[in-house]
Formats: sequence, structure tokens, C-alpha cells
Amino acid sequence: MRNYKMTIQYDGGRYLGWQKLPKSDRTIQGKLEKVIGEMCKGDMKIIGSGRTDAGVHALGQVANFKADLDMSPHEIQEYINHYLPNDIIVADIEQVDDRFHSRYNVKTKDYEYHIYTGEFQSPFYRKYSWHIKESLDMDAIDLAIEILQGTHDFLGFSSVKKSKKSTVRTLHSISYKQEGPLLTFVFTGDGFLHNMVRILMGTLVEVGQHKMSPQDVKNVLGTKVRADAGITCPPHGLFLSAVHY
Repeated sequence: MRNYKMTIQYDGGRYLGWQKLPKSDRTIQGKLEKVIGEMCKGDMKIIGSGRTDAGVHALGQVANFKADLDMSPHEIQEYINHYLPNDIIVADIEQVDDRFHSRYNVKTKDYEYHIYTGEFQSPFYRKYSWHIKESLDMDAIDLAIEILQGTHDFLGFSSVKKSKKSTVRTLHSISYKQEGPLLTFVFTGDGFLHNMVRILMGTLVEVGQHKMSPQDVKNVLGTKVRADAGITCPPHGLFLSAVHY
């Protein structure tokens, strides 16, 4: 059995997220397992680096599967992409060490969030960015970013109710760049809780709108109460951009 690592890109707009669901074929994992299973002539289980929610996109999702195939990686890639819907693509595939595990071996992940700041939403970015036309106080956002970076319990910035698992994560950096009307934030961390990036982004926007202060952000790290944080921003501006091993 050979172990194959795939880098996958997808437009998540019409899907219910990454994870396969028993009563729906509208998942990324489900689409991939169907095509790869047909290629291997049997049931197939692929392992993703993590889940993305409904409506969230990926530029660099990673998954692996094991199979005994008499095909080159390029031939496998051609087969999979031929039968996948055109909003999912295997951008790269390679044979890797048998011990490689796309989820357990992750060191860091990068998520991007796109905000469109023009007065009117662009027809070309409308499916991939959150439209906010009022100006944001970036100095206030910078202060909030300084507070959020580092190792903290991010329970208050997640949709996790109660968990026996640790909700402590290390957020290595939050950066942003403005290119014309498109404002892109990049979150790099060792792992992210459910809805964590979307809540962090919603919180930073509210800080930029003076609906919250940087001190409010610090307080959420202390109270760990979801209601104290900002809104959960829309999914369509979020991209899993890279997974690092």
C-alpha cells in the first residue's frame, strides 16, 4: 500500500463543509472519497488536515489516502480531476512516507479572510469577501492583534460549548495587507477551534468599528465567554490557504 498526499483547492460555496455526512453528498470529503473509491474499485477513506465549515473555501487543504495503485501520481491526479466537479481540484499529489498523517503531523495552518472595502461590493469578489464599506480604525485593530497573538485559551473565541479537550492554542501571527479595495487578513496558528478564525475576524472588525475596544478583547481571553466576543463573520470570505508540516 502506498501513501499519497494531496493538496486540494475548492470553492466551498455550495458545500456543507469538508467532513463527509451520512445523508448528504454535498461535502468535499464525500466527493473525493467517491471518485478515489471508484478509481481503487473499493471503499476509500481519506484523511484531511482538518475540517472547513459550510461555505468556507480552500487554497491549500491537505489530505492523504493509502492505496495499491499501478499508476503514477500524475495519472492519479488526472483521473481524480477528470471526475471531480469543477469547483474542486487536486492541485498536487505525491507519494509520501507511510507514517505521514495529514492531521496528526500538522505544525501550523494559515487561514486568510478577505474583506472588500469599496463603497459597492464588486461582482467579482462578492462570493469570496465580506463587504464592509465604512473605514476601519487599523490602529485599534493593531492593538487587539497584539493581545491575541501568543498562547491563550481561545474558548471565548469559538463555538465550542464545553470540551474535555484543551482549548488552548498558539496564534503565531495575525497580519494583513491592503491591495486596492481588498483587505486580506492572515491568521497563522498551531490549530484553530470551531469557528475561531471567523469569530476572531468578527471581533477585529468590531474593534475597527469602535463597537469593541482592545481591552474588551483582552477580557474575553479572561472570561472565556463566547457572548463577550464579536460576531461570527460570514463564511464566504474565509480560505484555508496553507497547511505546514
